[in-house]
Amino acid sequence: MKKSERNQQILQGLAKLFPNPDCALIHDGPFQLLIATILSAQCTDERVNMVTPPLFAKYPTPEKMAHASLQSLETLVKSTGFYRAKAKSLQSTAQDIVSRHHGQVPNTMHDLIQLRGVGRKTANVVLGNAFGKNVGVVVDTHVGRLSRKFGFTKHKDPIKVEKDLMKLVPQEDWTVISHRMIMHGRTTCKARKPLCGVCKLHHLCPSALV
Repeated sequence: MKKSERNQQILQGLAKLFPNPDCALIHDGPFQLLIATILSAQCTDERVNMVTPPLFAKYPTPEKMAHASLQSLETLVKSTGFYRAKAKSLQSTAQDIVSRHHGQVPNTMHDLIQLRGVGRKTANVVLGNAFGKNVGVVVDTHVGRLSRKFGFTKHKDPIKVEKDLMKLVPQEDWTVISHRMIMHGRTTCKARKPLCGVCKLHHLCPSALV
């Protein structure tokens, strides 16, 4: 089987396994998703989803978060790790949204990555899931790992992995492909012990065939 044909069959298989994937971060609107994604760095989505309800209950808008004390933010996000840096990012980002974007989360890559704590991955999450803009592919540890296992890329650098995926996957699927790969990585192709014996993509995976 040609590599290009195998790649397409893997993508089709993922689509069948996870036809309607959704963002794992619980949110209501662009601001909540942006904040949740900043907090998800070096932290599980499950933990973030535990932290954000009380955080948003106290600071539901950029305006309110912009005026929050660092100590209060640190206390609320402490369990996500790196809480001092994250609290500063939340405060600074909220302040910039208020002062530079009229209280609205910007909807372009250029403007989003100017915010503190926001890189290309976070911007892709917000653009794809909050604004429906397929600007790029979110490459987290699951997506990078599975991309190499499936033979989609040889790279470890997230930017290079993203470029390879953008060439392979139709633009309309750039947002959902990351969700599908993340779900497959969490449920079946686990990092420590892949469940190849029950994997529906086993016969297509070059790593499993070795």
